[in-house]
Amino acid sequence: MKTAGSRYALSDRLAFSKSKTNTLIAGLLDVGMLQESGLRRSTGGRPPETLTFSPELGVLIGVDLGATSMDLAILRPDLSVLARHTEAADVRAGPGVVLARLRLLLRQLLAQCGYNEKQVIAIGMGVPGPVDFESAQLVDPPLMPEWDSFSIRDYLREEYNAIAFVDNDVNLMALGELWRLQGGLQNFLVIKVGTGIGCGIVCHGEVHRGANGSAGDVGHICVDVDGPRCHCGKLGCLEVMAAAPAIVRLATQAATSGESALLAASLEANGLLTPELVGQASRNGDAAANRIIQESGNHIGQMLASVVNFFNPSHVFIGGGLTRLGPQLLASVRQSVYQRSLALSTRHLEIQYTPLAERAGVVGAGVLAMQETLKHR
Repeated sequence: MKTAGSRYALSDRLAFSKSKTNTLIAGLLDVGMLQESGLRRSTGGRPPETLTFSPELGVLIGVDLGATSMDLAILRPDLSVLARHTEAADVRAGPGVVLARLRLLLRQLLAQCGYNEKQVIAIGMGVPGPVDFESAQLVDPPLMPEWDSFSIRDYLREEYNAIAFVDNDVNLMALGELWRLQGGLQNFLVIKVGTGIGCGIVCHGEVHRGANGSAGDVGHICVDVDGPRCHCGKLGCLEVMAAAPAIVRLATQAATSGESALLAASLEANGLLTPELVGQASRNGDAAANRIIQESGNHIGQMLASVVNFFNPSHVFIGGGLTRLGPQLLASVRQSVYQRSLALSTRHLEIQYTPLAERAGVVGAGVLAMQETLKHR
């Protein structure tokens, strides 16, 4: 088992204030979650003790459920990944179908790692919709209406004694980045752009969820009052203008109207277009594909400019399936943000794709599971 380091290092990794550290560590030692394993080299003063997670502690489950995929992992308490599995999923099939498949896959992954359900410490799970964090229930989620008020926690309780903690998927990406950064950044945003669009907000080193858990629901900010109707019922939302379905819709129109021979050939060869095919066409110099990607980035940047002016983050990390479109999307977002934002807000702003890439969700799910378990000890 890997070391957790000193008590202060563990506190920083879990984004806890140092004032809570001594009490927290003492409690973890008492219940056997941590053990001391000698002194570390002193940098002045009393040498700090080395803390390690107990080998008998067990494992964490991390689940990142997207609109069209599920990514799940078994993790050690130090958040190193023991096993991981990703496959297509459709949340519109409802919780019964999706969670039954999830439960089967988790059994297989646990067995693969040599563990069973009783050795699971906690479960962290992200979902593509607004979540009441205290009850772990989705609240009127536009992308997954059959999940409204469904208790994922109670469903998983049928198989696991461990408690499940559920949050919006982009909040988990933000937690994953917090873990990676080891407290190096205190105020930043994580934008997920896929079937939907959401924003994770890190303020003073903690994920900000708002009064009811809906903070960061930027996908339904209007960016064009004359735009098409969104699945939420409103007109011109960012999601309906710039998310993956919008990319596919506009590319299909370009292919069938004769605007793009390259997209038309891709449509004929594959039966349908995908964002990946649009990105490939763009890299091959297709003007229509370039225009569609640029328009998507411009709309995302339009939304981001307002958020940047309001929040003044140091960094914006962009993740999700549309990052596969390539560098042009990022360039368009940057251009739009810098053109629309105040000079002071963007003076030191960095906008980039998330370094954790596709692992951000499951890593963040593990962080959520471990954080909340420690808080409830």
